[in-house]
Amino acid sequence: MTWLVNNWTLLVVIGAVVGVGAHYVKKFSSLPSDTQLMKVKEWLLYAVMIVEKEYSHGTGQLKLRAAYSMFIDKFPSLVTVISFDLFSKFVDEALVEMRKILETNKDIDAYINGYD
Repeated sequence: MTWLVNNWTLLVVIGAVVGVGAHYVKKFSSLPSDTQLMKVKEWLLYAVMIVEKEYSHGTGQLKLRAAYSMFIDKFPSLVTVISFDLFSKFVDEALVEMRKILETNKDIDAYINGYD
């Protein structure tokens, strides 16, 4: 009982953090699944571009694992819903979209591929 009295502020802070986290998880999970999927795919395009810039060519599996690690950090609640195989298919779709962007926007192409 004295532990509770001495650490009541810690308990309040933990409760607030859990409450805020639960609010955002509920808000995201209450969106229609098409909207969730669209948000994940939009974010994945960004993640693929970051990973492409960070790692050299010919390291496809390393890039895929790096993107998956970023996905786990960003969407931990979706890891149980989206399998690695499905994630890999989403990455393939994002790569197609990224290539289109790189073809049409030379500034982004120069940034990603390190051209001056």
